[in-house]
Amino acid sequence: MNVLVIGANGQVGRNIVEELTQKGHDAVAMIRKEEQREEMEKRGAKKIVLGDLEKDFSHAFDDVDAVIFAAGSGPKTGADKTLTIDLWGSVKAADYAKQKGVKRFIQLGSVGSDDPDAGGEEMKPYLVAKRTADDLLEQSGLDYTIVRPGPLSDDEKTGHIEAASHFESFENRSIPRADVARTLAEVVDRKNTYGKVFEILQGEAEIAQELDRL
Repeated sequence: MNVLVIGANGQVGRNIVEELTQKGHDAVAMIRKEEQREEMEKRGAKKIVLGDLEKDFSHAFDDVDAVIFAAGSGPKTGADKTLTIDLWGSVKAADYAKQKGVKRFIQLGSVGSDDPDAGGEEMKPYLVAKRTADDLLEQSGLDYTIVRPGPLSDDEKTGHIEAASHFESFENRSIPRADVARTLAEVVDRKNTYGKVFEILQGEAEIAQELDRL
């Protein structure tokens, strides 16, 4: 499959490009700056396209079979960027996918977005944006999967996760970014994940085995 990775230069996105390549997919890495090209080539991207989520990036969807939306505004930006990138960027991506006939759409969400009011004032704009983006994707008619990881770490990839529709608590638990990337790459061609929203944390089961259970 030709899989467009939106947010390919992010900490999770870079790993997604690598994981897709290892699984035999052709990763199409969307980057915002030309100087990010070398990193994508190192990660094994088959094709690299320049695109800005705050502008028209519909060209990135040409000859694409599936999309992974893993973009985020980052912790150092304000609520305005959260709206235009995490929310509106996702909405535009889903619209472009429909226009170009791309049915498969995987979105990187976040735990806590099911109830943004419970996440604290500092996190609320981010969680509201994520929740709204997820809700709109569910209504899009696309073959979507929404993966909501818990707190992210830079630990080494374990290849093991725990998945659930909702974790009552994720206190003192996290998940390596590399395992999130592996999970997103793994669900691309898994039809049993179509139309599903689930949370993931580091766990005991192998990723493929845990996804089989969904």
